[in-house]
Amino acid sequence: MKKIFNKAIIVSSVIVSGLIAMSFVDKTDNNNQQDNNQTETEYKATMEGWEVDVNVAYELSKKTGKPILANFTGSDWCGWCIKLKNEVFIKSEFQSWARKNVILLELDFPRKKQVPDAIREQNYGMQKAFAVTGYPTIWVFNLTKSDSGQFNIDAIGKTGYVAGGPAKFQEGVDTMIKQYKEKK
Repeated sequence: MKKIFNKAIIVSSVIVSGLIAMSFVDKTDNNNQQDNNQTETEYKATMEGWEVDVNVAYELSKKTGKPILANFTGSDWCGWCIKLKNEVFIKSEFQSWARKNVILLELDFPRKKQVPDAIREQNYGMQKAFAVTGYPTIWVFNLTKSDSGQFNIDAIGKTGYVAGGPAKFQEGVDTMIKQYKEKK
């Protein structure tokens, strides 16, 4: 019985790994087909200064050496997400700090707004990779890319809504990054 259970775990791990890997495969269509009445280039984050494409965030992170701060959000229905946006993310103090310290990535799961298929698939792939089960969830991480083009995630830490405005939120993220660097 133990051998069957171990084989089931191995098979399950292989399947989950395959699904995660597939979620990072470039699935663009060369026919310039519009996804959900909006092309990927027209689709924008709900906040200024945030990226929506993991590939763009990766390139910026690689170029600048800054980690990625990913906001898993339900921008048009999640009360705590909206509260975090209004109390932290749209404040000039946070935006100034972010420009110096991180690359901002919005992974949105809206209910009313249409998201292009490729972005939606990317967001669900990231949600699975980070095992996100609630919103808002904020992950800070670095990405590397293998020769085959698949991303490898080096997680720094995670948080969610933090009361106290930009200063309190930034303090928590700064502490995460500092502890990560000290371990390296």
